[in-house]
Amino acid sequence: MSPIAVAQTGNPLRRLLHADTARFGRILRAPKQYRVQIIYTQINRDAQNKPHFRSYTYGGANLRRYFYPASTVKLPAAVLALEKLRGLRTQHPALTPESPVRIDSAFAGQTRVVRDSTNSTGRASIAHYIRKVLLVSDNDAYNRLYEFLGPGPLNAELHRRGYQHVRLMHRLSVGDQEPGSRHTNPMTFFADSSLQMPVYQQPGGFFAGAWPQLKLKGEKIGKGYMQGEKRIEQPLDFSTKNYISLASLQGVLRAILFPESLPAERRFQLDAADYQFLRRYMAMLPRESEAPRYDSLEYPDNYAKFLLAGGPAGPLPSGVRIFNKIGQAYGFLIDNAYITNEAQGVEFLLSAVIYTNADGILNDDKYEYDAIGFPFMRDLGQAVYQHELKRLRRYRPNLSQFRETQRK
Repeated sequence: MSPIAVAQTGNPLRRLLHADTARFGRILRAPKQYRVQIIYTQINRDAQNKPHFRSYTYGGANLRRYFYPASTVKLPAAVLALEKLRGLRTQHPALTPESPVRIDSAFAGQTRVVRDSTNSTGRASIAHYIRKVLLVSDNDAYNRLYEFLGPGPLNAELHRRGYQHVRLMHRLSVGDQEPGSRHTNPMTFFADSSLQMPVYQQPGGFFAGAWPQLKLKGEKIGKGYMQGEKRIEQPLDFSTKNYISLASLQGVLRAILFPESLPAERRFQLDAADYQFLRRYMAMLPRESEAPRYDSLEYPDNYAKFLLAGGPAGPLPSGVRIFNKIGQAYGFLIDNAYITNEAQGVEFLLSAVIYTNADGILNDDKYEYDAIGFPFMRDLGQAVYQHELKRLRRYRPNLSQFRETQRK
C-alpha cells in the first residue's frame, strides 16, 4: 500500500500547471521526455491543531516508474542511523549521536576515517555526518551512514514500515558496485575525542541476501552513455542502482515532521531530541551552521532548496522555511519538501522529480539543469505557494513546534 493516500477529484495541481502554459507548457507537452512526477499534499488543521492530509499527483507519481533518486536517499538513512543508535543505547548507554567514531577498512575500495576537521571535536560522529547530509548533501557523509547501517537493514527497516518501493544498493559518487556495495566497514565509537575509551565496536559487515526485486518500469535510460572517454551506444541500465518512489520519499518526510499522524507500526523509533535534530538541520541554511562552517558564496541560501528557490544564488522568500532533501544526478532533479510560512499560516508538502537530458547521453555532464530543471522546480514551488497563500482554511495552523527548530 502506498504511504500517500491520493485524492484526485478536482485536482488543484493539474489546474495550476495547465493554467500557466508560459512556465509549464514545454513540460506538459513532453511528459515522456521530462519524466515529471509530482505529489502535492495539502494540510488542514482541525480545532485541536491536528493535521489532516490530502494528496494530489501529476504524472501519476507511479510507484514503479523509475527515476534515479540521487541524494534524496540520504534522508531515510539519516533517520535510520539515529534509530539504530537509540536501539544500541539499551546495551551501550554511553553511546550518543555525538560519540566520536573511527572508521576502518576491511575490503577493497573501503576508506578509513580518523579525523574530521569540520567538527569542533576534530572527530567524526553520526550526528556530524547527518548535519553534512542535510545542510549541503555531502556524499561521503551519506556513505558513512550506509556503512553504519548496512544495506540489508537499510532496506528492511524501510520495507517494514510500509515503504515497499525502495531499493538502496550502493554508496554515492565512488563507483560503488558488487561486491563492494555488500561490504561495510568496521567502526568503533568512543566516549572521548582522544579515542581512548571505546563504548561500542561494530565489525565489518557483509550482506549476503537478495536485493529487493521491485519490477520497475523504464530502468534503461537514454540512448547512450559515457564510460570514461568512450561513448557506449546503448541505454544506461539503472537496475543495479538505487531507487525509492516519490511517495515513499514524501512518506519518510511526513514521518519525521508528523509522526503522530501515522499508526505506531509506521513510525520511526526516535525520541523528541532526535526529531528536533532532524527538523533543525533540514531547515537550516548553510550559512547558519556553526559546525560545519560553510562559505555563503559557495553555499548560498538556496543551494539545497530547489522548490520555490532553485536557480541562481539567492535568498528564500521572506518568512519561508523549507524542511527538505534534494537530489541531483544523471539529469534528474528531485526535491522532497515541507514548505511553511508561519506568519501567513501556510504549510504544505511538495515532492517532485524532473529529468533533463536533451541529447539522451548520460555521464557527459550535459544536462539542462539550469535552462529547464531549476526553473521548473522554482516555478512549481512558487505556483503551489501562491495557491496556498490564497487557499481558505477553517483553522489557522499553529506551527510553533517547528519554530523551536530554528537556530538559537
